[in-house]
Amino acid sequence: MTEPTSPATPADSPRGVASLQEAREWLARRGIEDIECVVPDQAGVARGKLMPTDKFFGGPVMSLPASLFAQTISGEMPEEDEGFQYDPTDGDIMMRPDYSTLSVVPWASDPTAQIIHDAYTRDGRPVEIAPRQLLKRIMNLYDRNGWTPVVAPEMEFYLVKPNTDPDYPLEPPVGRSGRPESGRQSYSIQAVNEFDDLFDDIYDFSEAQGLEIDTLIHEEGAAQMEINLRHGDPVQLADQVFLFKRTIREAALRHKMYATFMAKPMSREPGSAMHIHQSIVDTETGKNIFSDAEGNPTSEFFAFIAGQQKYLPAVMCMLAPYVNSYRRLARNTAAPINVHWGYDNRTVGIRVPNSGPQARRVENRVPSSDANPYLAMAASLACGYLGIEEGLTPEDPIEGSARGLPHTLPRGLLEAVALFEETDELTDIFGKAFVSTYRAIKQTEYETFMRVISSWEREYLLLSV
Repeated sequence: MTEPTSPATPADSPRGVASLQEAREWLARRGIEDIECVVPDQAGVARGKLMPTDKFFGGPVMSLPASLFAQTISGEMPEEDEGFQYDPTDGDIMMRPDYSTLSVVPWASDPTAQIIHDAYTRDGRPVEIAPRQLLKRIMNLYDRNGWTPVVAPEMEFYLVKPNTDPDYPLEPPVGRSGRPESGRQSYSIQAVNEFDDLFDDIYDFSEAQGLEIDTLIHEEGAAQMEINLRHGDPVQLADQVFLFKRTIREAALRHKMYATFMAKPMSREPGSAMHIHQSIVDTETGKNIFSDAEGNPTSEFFAFIAGQQKYLPAVMCMLAPYVNSYRRLARNTAAPINVHWGYDNRTVGIRVPNSGPQARRVENRVPSSDANPYLAMAASLACGYLGIEEGLTPEDPIEGSARGLPHTLPRGLLEAVALFEETDELTDIFGKAFVSTYRAIKQTEYETFMRVISSWEREYLLLSV
């Protein structure tokens, strides 16, 4: 254990200030000329405006069209139906900066900063379909009980050769040895060293933004990596994942590579996950409520697991949000296909890692790396919360492999969306507006996907049927 350090002051902190005036001073000290005012949309894509610093401070509150949170990943708008009604005026919603997220944009050519914004209506109410606000909504449920959730995400991603023609499959990039990877390289230091220059840039970019990487490892797939973040507040960690994705992509482009967070980018390689470690502490005492005074697991711990077992299948469209996401969830792979749980068991969807009483936690291994981190954390924490509120009891833990057991997770996007919309408890906790909007977006994305003819269809149907 290292000795704790004193908190950085706004003057020397690379990330975050407490007020508008501190933001002025922070930006002036660094000679910042432009500010990226960003907000995560339903896909976790950064939307917003770039503006000169003086305009950021001198102009009115930033506004964006309400349609921002109803777009599909391809930029389309869902058709209206009985559940989803689109505002025909596409009026403005107000964006309010969260000064705690202020940081530099280290890859920008001119001195540039970025700041994440929250969305509000004109009369000051949070926009309930905005992903960052949805996560805060779930946090408020915990807060009412005197609890504070703690999470630690793990992000897997692939490095690939630049791919400008989507009809061609992705390939691993060439490292410093001059050869692409072949075979399995799990936890290989040598395989990580193939991309030392790239990871140096990722660490430098992260340090400049005040983002903390806990560990970096090579995963099972060819040029598949995993970055683990330190545990902390869910909103702050979702912000970090949101920014890390941008950071890793930008660093990869500098080295003539792509970094992709697709759940299943290559057919013969493992999928990429975003595992979420979760615990709950008593806000007043800081004690982990999953352990009692003697260090034994509590009823809340088991109820949290039971809530995950009951409701994770119903939030799958938030944890696995695209058609491609379900290609990852295949039998006899590292990805789970069910919501069984077990102690230190990586074959189940819900794993309890080995830990001491204060670090007792539940790892959700279901989400894929393409998930919006705000929505994935909101969904996962909501499932656990419902388990505690309903006093649920989990099944017995699995000993041995769960990979041969039946699927209990949805097999495709439409099935997942239908289950999501039909679960009243989730509508109550997320709100009708979010459920209907998100459902409409996912159904539209599926219809867009169905317009595309795959290589499999041309291979096996063209001359055979």
